[in-house]
Amino acid sequence: MRRSIPQFLRYLATERNASDLTIKAYREDLFGLVDWLEATRGSVPKPDALSPQDLRAYQAALQQADYARTTISRKLASLRSFYRFAMREGIATSNPAKPLRNPRRQRKLPHVLTNAEIGRLLVAPPRENSAGLRDRAILETMYSAGLRVSELVGLCDGDLDTDEQIVRVRGKGRKERISPLGSYAIRAIARYAKLRVRSPESAALGRSAPVFVNRFGNLLTTRSIGRMLEKYIAVSGLDSRTSPHTLRHSFATHLMDRGADIRSVQELLGHKSLATTQIYTHVSAANLLQVYEKAHPRAS
Repeated sequence: MRRSIPQFLRYLATERNASDLTIKAYREDLFGLVDWLEATRGSVPKPDALSPQDLRAYQAALQQADYARTTISRKLASLRSFYRFAMREGIATSNPAKPLRNPRRQRKLPHVLTNAEIGRLLVAPPRENSAGLRDRAILETMYSAGLRVSELVGLCDGDLDTDEQIVRVRGKGRKERISPLGSYAIRAIARYAKLRVRSPESAALGRSAPVFVNRFGNLLTTRSIGRMLEKYIAVSGLDSRTSPHTLRHSFATHLMDRGADIRSVQELLGHKSLATTQIYTHVSAANLLQVYEKAHPRAS
């Protein structure tokens, strides 16, 4: 196997035009197996002499050594690629890495804000100038409707129906949905609209003009909203993990905490798959467990 690995790496460099970093990663992954074989067997057999059981034992050793799941998956992918090459070159007759399953990816729970933290963030923008009123309207709208930043940027005047307290949202894949707007968001938008500046280009769009604009009256960018939020995160003393998407995560989690059913939350978020929304059931359960442990007299 020692002789076959350099041959495979040359193939990656010359025929696949792989980058130096990619080749380095393959080299480390494959020689990691070689080192393990030497340590456990005292020798390194030819590629054709290894079985799926041998590689499962190697995978188990990686797990016991506390390698990250993503790292183990990458190492298995390197082995599968190596054996595909070995079969093509007649070095091996089968791919013992093919039957191996990658470890399940550990899905991290999203960072969410508490009700009190949301409250601190939403009142952080000043109310004495148009920029502050705009920023408060942006934050209130994002949290009230659970919007992605791109969805907020794409809102037009014609999308708002303040009488019915709803907003039309264009999500991923141009899929449209209707989201409710709370009274706080509606009042914030109304206060901002009185002082909003319109550029000639924006004004000419009529009902298709963007709801939220910069100080020149032109369309905002997702990056500018990100910078704006960073400022108010610092002012509010919130966790540095807080991002624009945190408002969307918090929106969904708070709904679940208060008894909203998962399919309704799925519709409000515009998720195509229910599986994407199910993570909020775990977040909600984690929050409930914290409340239980703090409040129940016999929890600990």
